[in-house]
Amino acid sequence: AGGDSSAFREQLAAGVQHVTGTYRAFAAVKGDGSVVTWGDAGAGGNSTAVREQIATDVQQVAGSWRAFAAVKADGSVVTWGDANAGGDSRALREQLSADVQQVTGTECAFTAVKADGSVVTWGRADYGGDSSFVHRQLTDVKRLASTRSAFAAVKGDGSVVTWG
Repeated sequence: AGGDSSAFREQLAAGVQHVTGTYRAFAAVKGDGSVVTWGDAGAGGNSTAVREQIATDVQQVAGSWRAFAAVKADGSVVTWGDANAGGDSRALREQLSADVQQVTGTECAFTAVKADGSVVTWGRADYGGDSSFVHRQLTDVKRLASTRSAFAAVKGDGSVVTWG
């Protein structure tokens, strides 16, 4: 469940900037932009499939219940973990290839805000993975927040749009 990081003692001994978790795993972002994961393999603790992609330049990692999403310095997003919890973003590869500034997760979905203030969502619709019914309102988004099953977007004019 992530409580035993002894196998990664050397990697976690110094340089960790940020740690975030899923239900049963952790991801640590180090100062060199690399990510170290541990815990339940099915909950994002095993990042072997994306090892090369998260070896450098990661700036932020967010967790859902059983998956992680990482934002890289070039604004691209890398996901891993349970596909049913947002761990598979391949269908949105083009939209998530650049300009992402922040990502946040609910239990089974993620939302990313891009430099132009637009939003990209993926994962289970009942956990906020489908923002189509508020899509027209999701412009000039500056920040994101989430609960277990919903997202909130703060816009440049100070208004808030919610879904999920």
